[in-house]
Amino acid sequence: MNHDTNAAHTNRSNLPPCDILRDRVIEAACERACQAIAPSWPLDRAIAVNPHWERIGQPLRQVAARMAVLGGIQVLPPRQYMQQAWREGRIGAADLAYALTTLPAAQAAGLTATDCLQALSATPDAPRLPLLIDLLDNDPKRHNRLCWRQAITHQVSQTCAAYFDEHQADWQPQREQGLYAFWRDTLTNDHGIGVLMGLPDLGRSVSALPATRAEAEQWVLQRLGLPDQVWANYFEAVLLTVNGWASWCAYLGWQARLQGRTDPNLRDLLAIRLAWGAILLDCKGDGDARQAFATLQAEWHRALTSLEDAEAALLVDEVWQLALETGHQRQLASKLLSVGYRAEVHASPAVEVQAAFCIDVRSEPLRRALEAVWPAIQTIGFAGFFGLPAAYTPLATQARRPQLPGLMEPAVELVDRIIPVPAAQAADARFNEHALTVAARNAREQWFVRSGQWLAARHWPGAAFNYVEAAGVGYAGKLVQWLSPSTRSRPRDDLAGLPSRYRSICRPGLVGLDTEAKVVLAARVLHAMGLDHDLAPLVLLVGHGSHTINNAHAAALDCGACCGQTGEVNARALAQLLNEPAVRAGLRAVGVEVPAQTAFVAALHNTTTDEIEGFDLDLLAPSAHNAWNHLENVFAHACDQVRRERATRLGLDSRAPHDALLTTLRRRANDGAQTRPEWGLANNASFVIAPRWRSQGAMLDGRTFLHDYDSTNDADGGVLELLMTAPMLVTHWINWQYHASTCDPQRLGSGNKVLHNVVGGHLGVFEGNGGDLRIGLAKQSLHDGERWMHEPLRLTVLIDASAQAIEDVIRKHPLVRQLVDNGWLHLWRFDQAQLLRFELGGWHPLQLGSV
Repeated sequence: MNHDTNAAHTNRSNLPPCDILRDRVIEAACERACQAIAPSWPLDRAIAVNPHWERIGQPLRQVAARMAVLGGIQVLPPRQYMQQAWREGRIGAADLAYALTTLPAAQAAGLTATDCLQALSATPDAPRLPLLIDLLDNDPKRHNRLCWRQAITHQVSQTCAAYFDEHQADWQPQREQGLYAFWRDTLTNDHGIGVLMGLPDLGRSVSALPATRAEAEQWVLQRLGLPDQVWANYFEAVLLTVNGWASWCAYLGWQARLQGRTDPNLRDLLAIRLAWGAILLDCKGDGDARQAFATLQAEWHRALTSLEDAEAALLVDEVWQLALETGHQRQLASKLLSVGYRAEVHASPAVEVQAAFCIDVRSEPLRRALEAVWPAIQTIGFAGFFGLPAAYTPLATQARRPQLPGLMEPAVELVDRIIPVPAAQAADARFNEHALTVAARNAREQWFVRSGQWLAARHWPGAAFNYVEAAGVGYAGKLVQWLSPSTRSRPRDDLAGLPSRYRSICRPGLVGLDTEAKVVLAARVLHAMGLDHDLAPLVLLVGHGSHTINNAHAAALDCGACCGQTGEVNARALAQLLNEPAVRAGLRAVGVEVPAQTAFVAALHNTTTDEIEGFDLDLLAPSAHNAWNHLENVFAHACDQVRRERATRLGLDSRAPHDALLTTLRRRANDGAQTRPEWGLANNASFVIAPRWRSQGAMLDGRTFLHDYDSTNDADGGVLELLMTAPMLVTHWINWQYHASTCDPQRLGSGNKVLHNVVGGHLGVFEGNGGDLRIGLAKQSLHDGERWMHEPLRLTVLIDASAQAIEDVIRKHPLVRQLVDNGWLHLWRFDQAQLLRFELGGWHPLQLGSV
């Protein structure tokens, strides 16, 4: 049943034409406002999202003006940040001069370096437009109570938390009538909110609430009296007051669209927040109401002018944004050009191992270290879900979860099976795969039954204390682990409750595909990875995952793109697929030759401790197993090198003995009080789509996403199109989540991690006990207590492909064109031994000063 009953029972077909037209205008304005809200994924499936994603059809500075005027939100870096960057030399005179000469708007305005420097001491002239509730809240005693904006946000937020919670509370509300009806019923029976707001007679006004969403929209607009030209902007401003819950509702709408449905919740939320203004209007006297109306009319009649003025005022900030980026880009270009240009690809030393890593910036230092320790290893950058658009269901559960970027819908299924070692299965008929899988499933289901009540207790935000009190001395062991963190390895949550005899042989694999379909999938993945020829004897598929406890945002550290999951499941399933004899034979038939001695092995890079863990090694042939054993020594040296690189940023001693440094990192990973177990993708700044030789040896400081691409093996441009419409968008989302959370940590970040309380088991977090649902990154993920660890730079994308091939993708895909044309990222390309930048529809030599 569609929950949108707000209009379902209202027959408006017999209305006069003027009313029908008004309904259409209201509908269009509401939809436009709702479409401006970007989705926010739940905690257990967290992916990085550009909170301005739905606005990329507008130039960056125009969006910055809209967000400032409509929501008081900072999009470009604050001027205090830029002032410090200038004072410390992070931005130089050459950077500022380059920005002034590169931005056409700055040239047209005659902006000078002196103007820009003087502006750093001033506040941008972009005041927020008031909403009706702000103007009505004029009681001289309002400083002795919650301001109405805060009180309303809190009330709406608590209602949404109760309505959307399906996992945390034992009592679940009735949701059949939809969010608006649920809120109306809740507010009608809430006798405390009026006291908090200083309105003891609020109940009388609440009783006038219309029964349906559509009627509420009409009811509010009749009272507002604003011209229809500003409705969409006003509605968007209203939604920005509850942007966290609006983003959650936008996520529900995103998922519904992927499944061919619609979702009414964001429209319901808009109606709720609008209705509050009309309720408060009824609580005020005629004189106050008239004054509020007059001010509202005056301010919003000049809304378009206010937006234009703000856009002009923020030109200086756009110049400083580019100047900040120019300093980094100069260093990046210098490093990449110093690698040198290879006019011809000469024969390289014999490759004994190929290792495909996720493009995640944390892989860059490890790839560089491995290549330095052992030149016979070739590293490759590829998307971390390894081309498997999969959903995964762990053994004996119904918890089907996506293991792919949030932009996509799963197309294949992965499930766990108990697959014994071939030698054991051959020696004993009892080692039957089906029988073992059934036995393991039964054993785990029994564990779930026994532990179900204990697990439920730990869903509550305050469970850390309640659970200890209920469990008594039985929980002492857990407390000891918190007080004295262990050095245990990364936990395998997907195996929780599975008897130890099954754990090592429980393996995820593809189901529901015949051999022909598997061959097609395998061929596509190998081609995209550039591994459809010249395969080494050992090929590693290295996913990545984090290790942290007591962290509501732990999934965001696993992967910034693949729905908050590690790459383990995908890597293991793909390795099994590519090792299947029938698939090998099928690949040979379609022209992809996989040598008989080549073995594929799945592994995982623990990004908190920089350790590499192999999987399903017991299935390897002796020669492949020997090769892996040799690699472990290489891993030990390379991982130690990376740990030392990271130590300084974590405040650790980079000269500590190998074992001591690793032990320290493991303890940090197991420390429930550790708010900064690792820096994740902080300081990400660029994305290189090119052969590895373009960047090999360059010290890119863990700031660059690296995706291998060879245009000579992509005659039709299909792989490039895929890379520019999937990984490029994903890296842009990651880049802008960090950018936004740094520029406005209050509105676009999730605040102080120490104060977080989980909402609805997985929906998100409150900072403290209420307020809006928080989105974005916690401050501890961006700031070390003294300085920002992330620099808010727009992504610089560098592609090694012809101008024509890149432009073909830009023309074909509006989203890509919007990102490039509206200044949401920088686009460069390699042109033999030089770099060119794309601007105003053409390519220009890179002139950053002293490159």
